[in-house]
Amino acid sequence: MSAVPDFTQTLKQVFGFESFLPGQEQVINTVLAGRSALAIFPTGQGKSLCYQLPALHLSGLTLVISPLLALMKDQVDFLRSKNIAAARLDSSLKFDEINEIYTQLEQGELKLLYVAPERFANERFIGLVSRLDISLMVIDEAHCISEWGHNFRPDYLKLAEVAKQFGNPRVLALTATATPQVSADICSAFSISPADAVQTGFYRPNLTLLFEPAKEPYKTLIKKIAEADPGATIVYVTLQKTAEEVAKLLAAAGYEARAYHAGLGDERRRNVQEWFMVSDKAIVVATIAFGMGIDKADIRYIYHYNLPKSLENYAQEIGRSGRDGRPSTCILLGGSSDLIALENFIFGDTPDPDMIMACVDYLLEQGRFFSCSIYELGLMFDIRPLVAKTLLTYLELEGVIKSTGPFYAQYKFKPLKTSEEILARFDVKRQVFLRSLFSCAAKNKVWFTIDIDEAVKKTGSPRKRIITALDYLEQKGDLSLQVSGARLGFRRTDRNDLDIPALKEKLVRRFVNREQGDLRRLQLVVDMVNHKGCKTRFLLKYFGEDLKQDCGHCSFCLIGENAPVIREESASDVPDSVFKRLFTLRKKYPDALRTPRQMTRFLCGLTSPMQTKAKLKKHDLFGSCEEIPFDQVMKIVTEMEQRI
Repeated sequence: MSAVPDFTQTLKQVFGFESFLPGQEQVINTVLAGRSALAIFPTGQGKSLCYQLPALHLSGLTLVISPLLALMKDQVDFLRSKNIAAARLDSSLKFDEINEIYTQLEQGELKLLYVAPERFANERFIGLVSRLDISLMVIDEAHCISEWGHNFRPDYLKLAEVAKQFGNPRVLALTATATPQVSADICSAFSISPADAVQTGFYRPNLTLLFEPAKEPYKTLIKKIAEADPGATIVYVTLQKTAEEVAKLLAAAGYEARAYHAGLGDERRRNVQEWFMVSDKAIVVATIAFGMGIDKADIRYIYHYNLPKSLENYAQEIGRSGRDGRPSTCILLGGSSDLIALENFIFGDTPDPDMIMACVDYLLEQGRFFSCSIYELGLMFDIRPLVAKTLLTYLELEGVIKSTGPFYAQYKFKPLKTSEEILARFDVKRQVFLRSLFSCAAKNKVWFTIDIDEAVKKTGSPRKRIITALDYLEQKGDLSLQVSGARLGFRRTDRNDLDIPALKEKLVRRFVNREQGDLRRLQLVVDMVNHKGCKTRFLLKYFGEDLKQDCGHCSFCLIGENAPVIREESASDVPDSVFKRLFTLRKKYPDALRTPRQMTRFLCGLTSPMQTKAKLKKHDLFGSCEEIPFDQVMKIVTEMEQRI
């Protein structure tokens, strides 16, 4: 039987499409030929079909790894509407829902499973999935694996190892934004032949790109909205408070406007998304948290109220408009006043070198086998969770430590049957083991708690046997199970050539290089705005695409040069009393305000784990220098510290 007619039949009968979009058939053929592939398609150009269709022609499970919760939900709902067995595992699910999905996986009832990359820090999940037949492993937002990318995630660096652990199934990597260097990183990580990397091009002829940097962006925004025909609109801002303020002003002016950002509760965010999806004149004022995975084809306007932090972000965000092929307008209003805040965020994300070195010393002193909690490390060394994860990943890549797997320190169970009923089904040997295990449990009102390390000592059984037993009892309906105390296990390697001072310096440089890369990405946004030529060609060239001629529909092609983004001189006359009060405050909080970088972060309004725990965000000095460049504030703080 010919394979191609099969695909066409599936395309029409199951998915309801008459023909493939550019690039889709090539990727699908590659995957079904048993090879790994990379698909670089613009937002809304059908990346999902490249794995959904093959999943129906493969014998095993298609495992889709994505950081986008909204996408997971929408895709699973869509697939189920087509009678395709699909599920998602994410943080919004209740324990009984998760257990039901585990049962479906065990019984081979699912064709597609969507999970976040963090799910691979769950030992129950890894233990289950490693026993399954995985035909295809899909890596969504694959650019996150590259340190050269705009949205590097250390969890993604581990996915190549996860693929090996699952028997090296074929991999399909997906992204909407990848420079040639990022594309090469993805192919290298997942052993994808460059010939199997399919890029369809970023050019969108229906998008008009306008650049109008404004000193008073709100006045320009409301004028533009008033002059335009009604249409679904997203206004992108940098700060959560800006989202709230602008949405409130627009609503007061009579527009259907709502704010969306990560600070809102799950239900409120979901309500805003659902409202936006069904409206043709809704205006959402949002941070970059909005839009990822949102499948709405008729977005007519995208405004950048503030400058985007990278060309990748800009391309992704404008790519959400006009996916129905009709004309849409993207207007950038952000300007010079945004630069300090964006640069300060970049500096604030960089960990303190002293803290990195102290954290490395701590980890190397833990013995041959050790475990740690990301959040405990964050509090001990005042580094954000992403930095802690990245540091541990770097140490693994340097061959200093080796992951022994994630685990939970504590298991809780609620019996659904009496112990006699549970034990009656087992032989004498297993009864002895289970009695010993149950004797390790401390009873609360309803739930029993087991410290797994203590249970290992008391029962003399390995950890894996204990976890397997608890999972088995849950699957049989004997008890309900909950877990807590997530930790990461590691083993020190036997490197005899390890130069610890050189290692620490190298790690510090990697974080500094990341900072410099982010600053360069921001500068490229400024360069695009200030470019005296076709803006579309400038943008496409960054992604390795040559348009050959001017687009004819960007602001330069239509009206010529725009006002430039110029770095403004900041006010540096901060009263000495601010810094004197800071050093007085440090005496009260010596850990949270120990180093010049910590103190600078505090003055510039950038949070850290120690400062959050100390509730320093409520102090009136917090953010008192947020309009001054980070390096300028740090210079003053450092000089004052040297004088004390």
